Amino acid sequence: MTSKTFFISTVFGVVCMAGTVACTTAQAPAPYGAVPTPAQVEWQKMETNMFCHFGPNTFTSAEWGTGQEKADVFNPTDMDCRQWASIAKGAGMKGIIITAKHHDGFCLWPNPVSRHTVAQSSWKGGKGDVLKELSDACREYGLKFGVYISPWDRNDPTYGTDAYNDVFRQTLESALGSYGPVFEQWFDGACGEGPSGKRQVYDWNLYHETVYRHQPDAVIFSDVGPGCRWIGNEAGYAGKTCWSTLDTTGFAPGVAAPEQSELNCGKVHGEAWVPGEADVSIRPGWFYKDSENDKVKSLSDLLGIYYASVGRNSLLLLNVPPDTRGLIHSTDSLRLMEFRSALDKIFATDMSEGASAEATTTRGGSRKFAASNILDEAYDTYWTTDDDVTQASFTVQLDGQKTFNRIMLQEYIPLGQRIAEFSVEIRDSEGNWKKAAEGTTVGYKRILLTDRLTTDAVRVNIDKSYACPVINGFGLYLDEIMGGTVAWDEPDDSGKAMNADEPAVADLGKVTEVKGFFYQPRKNGKDGCIITYDLEVSTDGRQWEKIYSGKMFENIVNNPIRQEVSFPEAVKARYIRLTPLRTSSEDTYGMTGFGAVK
Repeated sequence: MTSKTFFISTVFGVVCMAGTVACTTAQAPAPYGAVPTPAQVEWQKMETNMFCHFGPNTFTSAEWGTGQEKADVFNPTDMDCRQWASIAKGAGMKGIIITAKHHDGFCLWPNPVSRHTVAQSSWKGGKGDVLKELSDACREYGLKFGVYISPWDRNDPTYGTDAYNDVFRQTLESALGSYGPVFEQWFDGACGEGPSGKRQVYDWNLYHETVYRHQPDAVIFSDVGPGCRWIGNEAGYAGKTCWSTLDTTGFAPGVAAPEQSELNCGKVHGEAWVPGEADVSIRPGWFYKDSENDKVKSLSDLLGIYYASVGRNSLLLLNVPPDTRGLIHSTDSLRLMEFRSALDKIFATDMSEGASAEATTTRGGSRKFAASNILDEAYDTYWTTDDDVTQASFTVQLDGQKTFNRIMLQEYIPLGQRIAEFSVEIRDSEGNWKKAAEGTTVGYKRILLTDRLTTDAVRVNIDKSYACPVINGFGLYLDEIMGGTVAWDEPDDSGKAMNADEPAVADLGKVTEVKGFFYQPRKNGKDGCIITYDLEVSTDGRQWEKIYSGKMFENIVNNPIRQEVSFPEAVKARYIRLTPLRTSSEDTYGMTGFGAVK
């Protein structure tokens, strides 16, 4: 036994001396800057999840309920959470987050510290529990389960006082301690006026402590995390530069959050790892409305959102609201299946399959960190360089001429986010290299959209990195559904900016019966949005009748879409006057449309 062991060791030593380079034991790079927790890494790998806004607003067509709705308003006639889960699974989603309690305070489970819950409704004789049914359905279909619980409560009598924070703590304990694992706790930063006229001072430390005590692996969402952050808009797109790091000291969810532009792009060298989550609804609004059945986002819209969220180092949270039956509408589900089919088709064939890769430099000359690692399917293998090398290139030699218009890169985020600038070149038929694309950040995943390219070799140049680059994924794909480059998420120049103290007046041409009005801000809220307003009508332009005074366009800043407001009853009018009282921009508000709903 002794001699056999000695013989093997001797041979091993000879082999190592003959192949020193092959046996180099280079060490992995040290983590750079803020890094994700294991739970955050697994969260990012989910890539797409479903949001389900469901509650009293489903039955009143409101976006923000008043909290004074009777509990019996909530009465789904045929709710089936297994249908939701089946659709989510078929659409490739990995989890579902439900609005367990929205701003109106109504709880979709029998919350023992609230008197405004399913237990007070006649639905299922007061014995219903949406969280139980959905968590059970998620487990059955292999999906993760998450909850949205708004700290704003327009119903609870203690809201606006110190006592409310303990009420909310107990609300969290009830929701998080009764339904199994919760992968994400979604906190809205809304903070409305309390019953005494003062705003609630939220005890975020207490809330976070409560979440982690019951769900230690949960990723907590808010404007500043700590688990993941709002991406700064409700249109579903991250910045073309998108860091997963953020400065959080001195900030809080809601009005104390960082600027929306910073949320959209993150903060280079930020102190905390708080990756972006891009939330967007498949419909114009967040809750189901019959009037929006013909306004479900197109396949092209959804593909554009995917590329601008998952393809820009963010996670996509797509809202698909159940209807008054408690079912996902067929229009929505069919569009989701089209979306999934399109993604499957686009990413079914990686044009770099069968390719080889080589780099200008490899860490320690070791095969452990070779460029070939970017082409395997193992998440934890990667190409990297020595610590003092922050500019380098790798070349992928394709298996013949290949045609593609999507270039995918992945950074190994467990070691931090490092790359700040890169470019991609292709080799032409004469052997010359030509630039095909460029970008800034990579992060968990970056998908570059290009015109159709044909080549037999691709070179990626890391032009700026704050530490040695660490790349663990590369792919080339052909999207024949959507085509080449798009700029769908850029503000356009349609409409105009109005002075904030200037009313908007619509002349209908003649006196007619009017049932309401609409206001549409500019795309992405450019130049600001009207938040609160007075609305008047007139038959002659001299005598005015006030229909609304101090009314609010709810959630318009985060979701600057067309607003339609119905009058209490139809009126005769030729002119409609909209007077801003408060806008999201100090001096202006944007407008692409304003007029009557007849």
